[in-house]
Amino acid sequence: MADTNWKGHCAMLGANIIWGLMSPVAKLVLSSGIIAPLVLVDFRVAGAALLFWILSAFFPKEHVPPRDLLLLAGAAMIGVLFNQGCFIIGVSFTSPGEASLITTTMPMWVMILAWFILHEPITGKKIGGILLGAAGALILVFGNLHSASRGSNPVLGDFIVLAAQFSYALYLTLYRNFIRKYSLVTLMKWMFLAATIVALPSTSPWLASTDWSAVAWTEWAGIAYVVAAGTFLAYICIMIGQKTLRPTVVGIYNYVQPVVAMFVGICLGLDALTPMKLFAIVLIFSGVYLVTISRAKA
Repeated sequence: MADTNWKGHCAMLGANIIWGLMSPVAKLVLSSGIIAPLVLVDFRVAGAALLFWILSAFFPKEHVPPRDLLLLAGAAMIGVLFNQGCFIIGVSFTSPGEASLITTTMPMWVMILAWFILHEPITGKKIGGILLGAAGALILVFGNLHSASRGSNPVLGDFIVLAAQFSYALYLTLYRNFIRKYSLVTLMKWMFLAATIVALPSTSPWLASTDWSAVAWTEWAGIAYVVAAGTFLAYICIMIGQKTLRPTVVGIYNYVQPVVAMFVGICLGLDALTPMKLFAIVLIFSGVYLVTISRAKA
């Protein structure tokens, strides 16, 4: 049975386009050294929590029992805080190129965990689609590795980035059925509130030592994009996709991000479109199509 829910596909495509655009924006914010990586994580989780709670005022209130609140807190830890925190910390130890390379493992983890937890069949089309998408993503990533430094501790950094990919794959599969109990707004407001409660006390030293008067307007604009688009809007799209599509299909859209990053580089004059990169794009979207039409559990 193929996933033909176009609402879910459009949502996942939109989320990964937003995240692909967010990478250069986040680099702009962090490049001055004024905003620490963990401070940017604080902005993401606290800012998104505030926006979701404001949005919830315009929707009917849903009662969430304490047991489900604990489950949502667990979802926030592995799907929001642990994923984002590990990725940013990992990148600080390794090179952006190697980190991008490791992100291509996420759809593979989703496929394995969906088979183990949700009993989704592993089919030849799924394997072929993931391999095609990975091949295309690797072509794009390896094309930019020559400009990246190795980082201070690449082995540790690579392992932490890998943990970030596994945690997000675990969230997509472990909570796939649970999230259907509540509306999107209810889920997001409680998840991001839980992430904020855990994040702020542990990162307060970085917040206190930040020279806020030295932050330029361009960096504030970048922070606004990261919070409003890269977190608030993107997680709405992710939740729509997670509610309507299989976890493996949700995961395969991860390969869209290096395509978006490449086009951003071309627009900024930092990259060039070559026949090999066009071939990589064809491989990625062919992989997405194969996973989409693969057999699912009835």
